[in-house]
Amino acid sequence: MKPLCVAFVAALVLPGAAQAAPLSSLAARELPLRGGAVTSAHARFDLVGLHWRGPGSVRFRTHRLAGGWSPWRAAAPEAEDLPNRSAAEAGREPGWRIGNPWWSGPSDRLQVRTDGRVERVKAFFVSSSSAGVPLRRVSVASSPPVIPRASWRANEAIRRAPPVYAPSLQLAIVHHTAGTNSYTASQSAAIVRGIEIYHVQGNGWNDIGYNFLVDKYGQVFEGRYGGIDRNVVGAHAEGFNTGSVGIALLGNYNSAAPSAAALRSLTKLIAWRLDVAHVDPLSSTTFISGGNAKFPSGLPVSLRAVSGHRDTGFTDCPGANLYARLAAIAAGAQATGLPKIFEPTVQGDAGGLVRFHARLSAPVPWTVTVLDPFGSSVDAGSGAGSTVDWTWDATLAPPGRYTYEIDADAARPATGVVGGGATTAGLTLTASPASAVLTPNGDGRSDTLTVRWTLGAPAEVTATVLDANDELVATLLDASRNAGSYVLAWKGSALPDGQYRLVLDATSATGETAEAVVPVLLDRTLAGFKASSHYLSPNGDGKLDALAFSFALNAPAHVSLRVQRGKTVLGSVFEGDLQPGPQRYVWRGDFGAGLLPDGPYQALVSSTDQVGTVSQGATFTLDMTAPVLKLVSGPKLNFRLSERAVVRLTVDGKRIVKLEKAGAFHVPHAGPAAKVTAIATDPAGNQSLPVTYP
Repeated sequence: MKPLCVAFVAALVLPGAAQAAPLSSLAARELPLRGGAVTSAHARFDLVGLHWRGPGSVRFRTHRLAGGWSPWRAAAPEAEDLPNRSAAEAGREPGWRIGNPWWSGPSDRLQVRTDGRVERVKAFFVSSSSAGVPLRRVSVASSPPVIPRASWRANEAIRRAPPVYAPSLQLAIVHHTAGTNSYTASQSAAIVRGIEIYHVQGNGWNDIGYNFLVDKYGQVFEGRYGGIDRNVVGAHAEGFNTGSVGIALLGNYNSAAPSAAALRSLTKLIAWRLDVAHVDPLSSTTFISGGNAKFPSGLPVSLRAVSGHRDTGFTDCPGANLYARLAAIAAGAQATGLPKIFEPTVQGDAGGLVRFHARLSAPVPWTVTVLDPFGSSVDAGSGAGSTVDWTWDATLAPPGRYTYEIDADAARPATGVVGGGATTAGLTLTASPASAVLTPNGDGRSDTLTVRWTLGAPAEVTATVLDANDELVATLLDASRNAGSYVLAWKGSALPDGQYRLVLDATSATGETAEAVVPVLLDRTLAGFKASSHYLSPNGDGKLDALAFSFALNAPAHVSLRVQRGKTVLGSVFEGDLQPGPQRYVWRGDFGAGLLPDGPYQALVSSTDQVGTVSQGATFTLDMTAPVLKLVSGPKLNFRLSERAVVRLTVDGKRIVKLEKAGAFHVPHAGPAAKVTAIATDPAGNQSLPVTYP
């Protein structure tokens, strides 16, 4: 499809008009910390966001000029509204945790409270005027009315880099901004400007993170720069930005319900934007994660074409009340603007057979037209029904750049390039891991082999298992698959131990072939390796002074049991030949040259038999250092702890047990405490010196 952004911009720029002066500004201030106590700051602002260092958390509240304090709020309720980790804009605030922007309206004071270990806090105060700015709306290529960047007065001077585009759009991810629901229609543009300047000048991002924003009055705002109909990579869902469109509703929908106007606009926007990409709103896709706290990089994740942010990360976004409506929104989007063309694909190139395929929203007449480099038609095919399927015999076509157009009644045409367009993929087949160990002995470790594989074009795919003599011993898959990423699981329980190859073969409709091979060692000999504890504390106090390593052998094997740190082997607990049966070895933290220092370690057991070598590991921490517990204030029951530990207290005769992280903590109590004793015990059993008051 031809880009529409040029026409879109031309419709917005007045002849001779210059970029108007920005209506928003940002001021950053580092706040002094007082050991978890409330920190106050005076400033004039309309929106605020917080950054902090340390594993603890931050809460805040704001004081409006009109009077009254807001409730206390978490600084980062949607902590995964972020760029992809690999993006340059993700690394401009290294070491800082990024909070979300909160629209407070005209305010003059901020109070911040920290919980746990927080080393530094920065506040970003944004002033964003809601002075009368005419919000002109435009529609392009049957889009719903959109308030463009020029109309809401985006500050184009602060953008840090040109837009980045994804090769295709797979889905829409719906968000809420988690900010206030109390705003007027005239304030919405000021909120969007405030989010923009906070994302760029506060977080260091290239531009505002969302592709679109929708307010509760149904107004739709253009977000990140680059063209509303193009696949602009945003910064709204860490690991899932490339290939998605991020749409945020202004407000918080955990307890409040989205307005009818907002839902109507959201449905129309998704219907249009997914139709531009020829994506069925009711379909699902397999998305390869770019990496976040929930989904590691490279992991295939099954997502709906209309997903909520919580589907891609550890977040409540877009709020329970909005998330519950996504299925209805997707159904409404699919029914809007019919008929539609879904999933157009092209296989082949000039000099061979070229197959065109697409799915239609309803049975209608369709045509496929192929154009030469000069725009003249060289061939065409037609039909009727709910599927487009036509093959162009291009065996005698001279080399060159050919384009195509698929038309179906009044649907938006699907266009592209033959042999290299966005919807064309050559037949490729990749698989991971490169090699694997399978141990189907029921110990819960490597009992199933999981192979992740990606197909570059629709094809017939087989997955077979061959033994060391290249004899076929199992067929795991024989089916047609569209281009995409898949997961194949194999238990191998019916086969004897030995060396095998899992082979994936693909054949396209035009006869192209591709293959991926995963060598597999199947060996049940070693099972159930574990350490008796996650901690070792060989200080003679009778608590965790030794570790017992245990495992089982199902066949004779040569076994080595070693302790290492990182990749460095520090010593051997045992090495020798063993017979089948349960095995147990006790180790006291040394190898004859003194105890190892405190820190994390790994025990690794390896068994070698006639088939091969299998290894299993167990991690543990050697810790002989007692925690340090300090009583900061006896009457107020404020403490500081050097490491994670269980704290046992007696306060005015009442016994209290608390599990606390490192850093400052407070024990709730009615009124000042008169008599306090406390002691901390870390996970390794080490005890602090007792503290008392008075």
